[in-house]
Amino acid sequence: MSGAVVNLKGKSEARIRREVDLSALDFNNCPVRDMMQQIGGKWSTLMLEALSQRPYRFGELRRMIPDISQRMLTQTLRDLQRDGYVEREVFPTKPPSVEYRLTDLGRSLYGTLALLLNWAEANHDAVRSARLRFDSAEA
Repeated sequence: MSGAVVNLKGKSEARIRREVDLSALDFNNCPVRDMMQQIGGKWSTLMLEALSQRPYRFGELRRMIPDISQRMLTQTLRDLQRDGYVEREVFPTKPPSVEYRLTDLGRSLYGTLALLLNWAEANHDAVRSARLRFDSAEA
């Protein structure tokens, strides 16, 4: 682990600085918390990543992520559907087949999420190194 921080500034869209007055926020009705709660789930990001490539059937998604249970996959897809990021199409076959794909809202979310995913991959070693240093100092 090199621990070097990778700056993706030149590799991504223009950086946007948010000017937020935290003292004026209604933390009981916070849009950021509301959105991040779902997107930040253990499986949601993986589902969005997969579906950004192309539509998938349920079984294909299950095979792509072997450590997700069928119940958790179903719940994650339902949550993403509920929030409008994913749509489900049932085909009249025997047995019925179901396909999941990103909606326009899901694609717009993924465009921003991809920046974070790229940053995470580029800086994973730096974060792990920081954790090791912190944990060593605590011991």
